Amino acid sequence: ISVCDESSAERCPVFPGITQRLHWSFDDPGLLQGSGEERIEETRRLRDRIALRIREWGGELESSGLIPKE
Repeated sequence: ISVCDESSAERCPVFPGITQRLHWSFDDPGLLQGSGEERIEETRRLRDRIALRIREWGGELESSGLIPKE
């Protein structure tokens, strides 16, 4: 899973042997503007969006039967 968008995928790391690549587009926290506190808050929002997307993906895997439900 890469968190860069498809247009930036050529700069994303390559992991040999992976059969499926998922690109989840999120803003680059290194490019955030504003005061230090504003950048921290936006980084936290990005973190929370990534965590939510991971939970959703886990639910998708459970629903498809690829991983067992807890």
